[in-house]
Amino acid sequence: MSERVNVRVLLLIGDQAEIVADVPLEERGEPVRYPAAEIAEAVDLPADRLPGTRLSAAVGRDDRLSGWSLA
Repeated sequence: MSERVNVRVLLLIGDQAEIVADVPLEERGEPVRYPAAEIAEAVDLPADRLPGTRLSAAVGRDDRLSGWSLA
């Protein structure tokens, strides 16, 4: 069973979504980019509605996120 984390979509840059941990600002690391279309399809939202959305994601062995769902 993989670990799940709560994240937030900050904004879209082209076809990429900037993702950060859903924690207080002073505890956040640098944003990481993921394909917006991949996330939008997983959570059944248009990509342009992703910014500000809180999500849950599975953490893979390589620390990459997948298995997106609405938090």
